[in-house]
Amino acid sequence: MKCRKVGFVPGHAADPEKQAEQEKFKTEELEPRLNQAKAGKGHVFFVDAAHFVLSACLSRVWCFERLFIASPSGRQRFNVLAALDAVTQEIFTITNETYINAESVCLLLAKLAARYPGEVITLVLDNARYQKCALVTEYAASLHIDLLYLPAYSPNLNLIERFWRYVRKECLYSHYYPKFDQFKQALTDCIQNAYPKHRDKLETLMRWNFQSFANVKISTV
Repeated sequence: MKCRKVGFVPGHAADPEKQAEQEKFKTEELEPRLNQAKAGKGHVFFVDAAHFVLSACLSRVWCFERLFIASPSGRQRFNVLAALDAVTQEIFTITNETYINAESVCLLLAKLAARYPGEVITLVLDNARYQKCALVTEYAASLHIDLLYLPAYSPNLNLIERFWRYVRKECLYSHYYPKFDQFKQALTDCIQNAYPKHRDKLETLMRWNFQSFANVKISTV
């Protein structure tokens, strides 16, 4: 008898029409830009925000006695808006402790334009309101930055989602930070030093093998 891994997928993402839309986007929009970037004809960045809250995170410990693990308390939040270079894996961030909004996205656009003046830049991002508003689209156009919006319910096509899972595993699960400054510093160090310290692991994780739900069994129980 074989044991198979069970995963979770948003119900909308498993819809055949959504799957067809994702496949069309991947082959006609995303892959051509990635191939151009790999050939040195521009840069493709995957963009997303992560909101890290100083609170207890799930973890498991097997032991023969009753054990309590210290967990952080409070609701302080460290927000990170990041752009991950699909080829070099270099990461650019805008951080704050309040909210990520359209102004935050514009700051990120300016940072990328300053880093690669006159070069072709494409940002792959989801349809969050603060990323698709007039302020962002008009500012991107003024900087000649191409905004490529993912189809709805397509986190599997956003490479940076894998990076956020890595950061949470490294910094949050089974970790205790007594002070918010320590929590924030640990996240900052992990994000900025991920590739120098764990390049082999992350190069495997960040391969362009985007997951598809087209030929999988979907259970409703």
